[in-house]
Amino acid sequence: MSQDVQLDSVTMRFGAVTAVRNVSLTIRAGEFFSFLGPSGCGKTTILRMISGFMEPTEGAIRIGGRDMRGIGPNKRPTALIFQNLALFPLMTVAENIGFGLEVRGIPSADRKARVRQLLDLVALPETADKKVTELSGGQRQRIAIARALAVEPAVLLLDEPLSALDLKLRQHMRAELRDLQKRTGVTFIYITHDQGEALTMSDRIGVMSRGVLEQVGDGRSIYDHPETSFVASFVGENNRFAGTVADADATRAALDTPYGRLVGRNPRNLRPGDRATLYVRPERVTAGAEAENILESRVTHRDFEGAFINAFLEGDITVQIPHVGAEPPFTPGQPARIAFRADDAVVLPE
Repeated sequence: MSQDVQLDSVTMRFGAVTAVRNVSLTIRAGEFFSFLGPSGCGKTTILRMISGFMEPTEGAIRIGGRDMRGIGPNKRPTALIFQNLALFPLMTVAENIGFGLEVRGIPSADRKARVRQLLDLVALPETADKKVTELSGGQRQRIAIARALAVEPAVLLLDEPLSALDLKLRQHMRAELRDLQKRTGVTFIYITHDQGEALTMSDRIGVMSRGVLEQVGDGRSIYDHPETSFVASFVGENNRFAGTVADADATRAALDTPYGRLVGRNPRNLRPGDRATLYVRPERVTAGAEAENILESRVTHRDFEGAFINAFLEGDITVQIPHVGAEPPFTPGQPARIAFRADDAVVLPE
């Protein structure tokens, strides 16, 4: 059975360095939850505290309502898949999967039945007698998951398990992982710096920066409604216009910028005089259309990326145009008039 995981004001210090700062969060039973952030933001430290390899300096971690303080990794209802997978190269696939069961004293016949069941689950029944060195990268990923699931954890912890794979295989394994999680119902806690992985697989995402949990939400809300400047900058691409709030109410803020007055949503209740930045996604900017926000710049160059074309304008402005076969409206060296709706932009404090 899956279990929920509660972090209650969890802080982790290493000497003078605070790696995780006052994180409170409940990860629901049966949820696929991802911690997303750059290297060094504290996400792996959180995973190691949940798994029992570290004890928090302050705060409490509860799994299924039970306080985990003082309970070692081998006594917790968790299993951890490391970035390097840590499979045993001299063992067969079946021996790798059954290793944890053997350590727990499970009889041989029961171990074999469980291994067969798990190989069917990860769609690799024919690999039981192979050495793991004979498998492809994607197959090894699935065997590592099968080995972790063998001990029937309530919570499966995954520390960037796809980072060593090439792009195509990584995209395939995203779907595989999500499907496995749905079929098993186990709580998955996933660590990644890859926003595509987090947005594709997760029920909810926690975005971290410098040990602080900046925002928690589903992929759509994280992408469309960032709550901090870090989230707006880190998740996806954004055009940024810095300035001073000239006018504001409960829903919108008008910002005086080098491009004139620009208007966007005001989720942080900014007031006139506040320094702030307006963010708008490149795909929400259009050529010459009428909207609340209109500005002019000059096209520097264009990049063709297959499904879309990126046009780059002076002032570090990017416009993303779907590639539909026609000549795009932005010509390098020429002036361009662009527009975007206020509802497609957000104004956030610096």
